[in-house]
Amino acid sequence: MAKAKRAPKRSKSEGPAWATGENRKPERLGEILDRLEAAYPDAHLLLEFENPFQLLSATILAARATDEKVNEVTPELFSRFPDARTLAGAEFDEVAEIVHPTGFFRQKARRLIEASQALVERFGGEVPATIDELTTLPGVGRKTAILVINHAFGRPAGVVVDTHVQRIAGRLDWSHQKDADKMERELRELVPEARWIAFQDVVGFHGRGHCTAPKPRCADCPVDELCYFPDKVYR
Repeated sequence: MAKAKRAPKRSKSEGPAWATGENRKPERLGEILDRLEAAYPDAHLLLEFENPFQLLSATILAARATDEKVNEVTPELFSRFPDARTLAGAEFDEVAEIVHPTGFFRQKARRLIEASQALVERFGGEVPATIDELTTLPGVGRKTAILVINHAFGRPAGVVVDTHVQRIAGRLDWSHQKDADKMERELRELVPEARWIAFQDVVGFHGRGHCTAPKPRCADCPVDELCYFPDKVYR
């Protein structure tokens, strides 16, 4: 397969060399998502959970940690503290010891306890299902709130912009925003609401399988001919 021709270089002020506006057509995005869903039929959220409280806690732990590492510690965490009420009354040192492998463990232990206390005090120990309510909890931003509502409640609340989505959205010329919240707004307008939940999953699997950092692996990419990224790698 011949390597794609590189677009001429532009200055940063001119924006990405391959950005034309044509790349954001709904028809192109729809075909890309169709192909990704066909290529990754088992795409799913890698964080393991059984209820909204577990997913909220796991997402707090996932900051600057891999999903795999979080999944290693959550069974013990949820065995000792199965709900917000038990975690709200937990000893800090005990929680910190459990979550230590995920990194930044003191900060994360504190956030878990404080978020659980807020759930008990404000919501009767139950995880709320709106972005406005969730983002009042300590350590919970918009991305976490969207992820919890999308996957724990099964209701499309927005587009989760994680590192894979941010990288691939730029390479596919869907959005070049550096700020995750600004990119989420652009993607929310571009991606049909019915596909918001699946979007993160298939793009995440594509980011691990082909569109990797720092360089993509473009050989056998399911959307190669629909991608105009100028720095493709086929070896």
